[in-house]
Amino acid sequence: MSGLESFVVDSQRCAALFRLGRDVEAGLAMIELMGAVQSSFDLTPQVIRQQWVLLLGQMLECQEAQNWLALADYLEYELVRLLRDSLSL
Repeated sequence: MSGLESFVVDSQRCAALFRLGRDVEAGLAMIELMGAVQSSFDLTPQVIRQQWVLLLGQMLECQEAQNWLALADYLEYELVRLLRDSLSL
């Protein structure tokens, strides 16, 4: 499994945990995922890095507000889209 595929699977698993109400476990998984994803985005063009920073801010706002369903959506859809976009460049 490539790095991108691994990030996609991990992001979807994390989203599923948030949807199941397992927010502590999901939060820990998200921290690990964000650290790994960050290093991958460090190597992408400026426009992708800007989108990553914006998305990360939105996800952290959801986490602070304990809006687990919105956070799950960001992880499962927006992060996966951004990861795939970064690969196509």
